[in-house]
Amino acid sequence: MRTHRFQITLLLAAAAVTMILPVPRTGAAPIKPGDAFVPIDGSSLEGSLPDLKGKVVLVDFWASWCAPCKASFPALNELHQRYRDKGLVIVAISVDEKASDMQSFLKKVPAQFAVLRDAKQKLIAATSVETMPTSFILDRAGKVRFVHNGFKGSETVKKYREELDSLLNTSAK
Repeated sequence: MRTHRFQITLLLAAAAVTMILPVPRTGAAPIKPGDAFVPIDGSSLEGSLPDLKGKVVLVDFWASWCAPCKASFPALNELHQRYRDKGLVIVAISVDEKASDMQSFLKKVPAQFAVLRDAKQKLIAATSVETMPTSFILDRAGKVRFVHNGFKGSETVKKYREELDSLLNTSAK
């Protein structure tokens, strides 16, 4: 009888411990080509989101402390100039916690495209972005077609152009 009570006590103690220990959380699965992108308009972003309906969209996650991000902005400006009249919208999303860090970056490296800030880190969590910069190219239906982790200068720009040419030339306007 004593052994039985002891076993029950151990089971109850084990159950109590498992209720107070944090349950390991699994983050969102990384977004890959073929996936629908997370709705940007419901992500509590700071800034003005341009109209994305029916557009090819390049979503770029960046941070003020990221050296490759600094190098990527002139390339994104060039892509914006080259493709905006064909249906491209670029949305750069800063993951900086402080708005002043983002503004300081943009004074040094101006953007000719839409820049928003994910101050609450909701969108970055939903997309499982781990590398700065990371960009997603979405087709006109909002489906991810291409993903770029990091920025490798002219190599990345060449891929962007090939991918955008294919989407903007074959997508219905």
